[in-house]
Amino acid sequence: MVAFNTTRGTVVATKVEAADTPASRSKGLLGRESMEPGEALWIVQFPLARFVPCPTIHTFFMKFSIDVLFLDADLTVRRVVEDMRPGRLSAWVPSARSILELPAGALKGAVSVGDRLEMRPA
Repeated sequence: MVAFNTTRGTVVATKVEAADTPASRSKGLLGRESMEPGEALWIVQFPLARFVPCPTIHTFFMKFSIDVLFLDADLTVRRVVEDMRPGRLSAWVPSARSILELPAGALKGAVSVGDRLEMRPA
C-alpha cells in the first residue's frame, strides 16, 4: 500500500505493510534492525479497525528510532511524533484508531495534526 496525504497532495510512504492480526500487531517492528526509506508499518486494530481504539505505542526493545502518526477512524492525523527513540512510551491519544510507524526522519514536518491520509494500492 501507499500512504497518501490527501490534505497536502503528497506521498507519506510508498511501501506500507499492515499489522492487522494479533500476531503481526504484537511483533510490530521488534526484531528488525531498521526501516528502509519509504517503508511504513500501519498498526490496525483487528478485527474492528474502525471502532476499537489504538491510543498508544511503545518502543521498548526496539533498535532504532521512528516517526509516528496517530490516526482516527477516518485516517485524520490526531498526533505526530517525530524521532521516537527506543525504550519510550507514547502519550495517550484517545481518538487514535490506528498508528503509522515510519523511519525516523521520514516526516520532517511534512505531516500535521488535521491532515487526512488515504491508504492506496501500490
